[in-house]
Amino acid sequence: MSQPDVAQQAEAFRSDFKLLSDEIGKVVVGHREIVEGVLMAMFAGGHVLLEGVPGLGKTLLVRTLSQAMELKFSRIQFTPDLMPADVLGTNLVVETEPGRREFRFQEGPVFAQIVLADEINRATPKTQSAMLEAMQEHRVTAGGETRKLEEPFLVLATQNPLEMEGTYPLPEAQLDRFFFKLVVEYSTREELSEVLRRTTEGIVIEAQKVMDGSKVRQWQKLVREVVLAPHVKDYVVRLVLATHPNGQYATEKVNRYVRYGASPRGAQALALAGKIRALLDGRYNVAFEDIAWCARPALRHRMILNFEGEAEGVGTDRVIEEIVEQVPHQAADIEKVLAANQK
Repeated sequence: MSQPDVAQQAEAFRSDFKLLSDEIGKVVVGHREIVEGVLMAMFAGGHVLLEGVPGLGKTLLVRTLSQAMELKFSRIQFTPDLMPADVLGTNLVVETEPGRREFRFQEGPVFAQIVLADEINRATPKTQSAMLEAMQEHRVTAGGETRKLEEPFLVLATQNPLEMEGTYPLPEAQLDRFFFKLVVEYSTREELSEVLRRTTEGIVIEAQKVMDGSKVRQWQKLVREVVLAPHVKDYVVRLVLATHPNGQYATEKVNRYVRYGASPRGAQALALAGKIRALLDGRYNVAFEDIAWCARPALRHRMILNFEGEAEGVGTDRVIEEIVEQVPHQAADIEKVLAANQK
């Protein structure tokens, strides 16, 4: 691709990204970084886990995204009595003609393009695990047959903090399948005032459809064409390796507080998110700063703390901040860091 074509494509992507973000912003007050993170995951072909206490607008954000896009949407309300068949679908016996019956598969709510998994950690691990194949391979095996899901396919899951009553921890295998974990914080004074104005004065704002599935697939393809130079790719690798306790690149906090580090999916998320950040900045090549910016949402749910880390309340964000600070951009500088860590 020539230089003018590159600039034109990057500008078109940035324009569409802003258009969709602004359309969501008409309905969702504040949370601009959360909206940006959700859109980055969608254009990277990944899924998002939104964590926050009830009432902060997580479900509203997902519903508004579905309104702004011409994609099939479904919502699954996860509860303790929800069964895997309620998510995937099941075979039903139907009567086709007098005296004849046959099995017919009835698709579950996962057969959509944007799936809202609302309060996903209120369901049992058995039901949560029903989403694994769909999230990783974009297909569902049920009733002895494998059925592909329509692209693009995006799961947006909301969860309450684990310390709240009636919640189950998500299986590590499922956590790893989320591209980003985004933490939704409380609104500011100005944002809360605007929320009150809209919800108590009869103001109704609806998002308009501004993008379809073909456009999303086009931008997903463009993202993968962004250049990731070898030295930046090596930085991604070293960041992920630094999350592994007792490894060559592990930091002090990692060795002390982390039980398991990030998987290769963490490296994939860093690379793809970095490419999107570059495009949003008008560039067609990834910089070190792009990768560092994406470290927390891409890695925070892929690191499992040990007992000491849980007991002392050390969040994974603090560990990631130390990793980003101590892992040098250039591989040539790593020997100095390793020597300092040994001392």
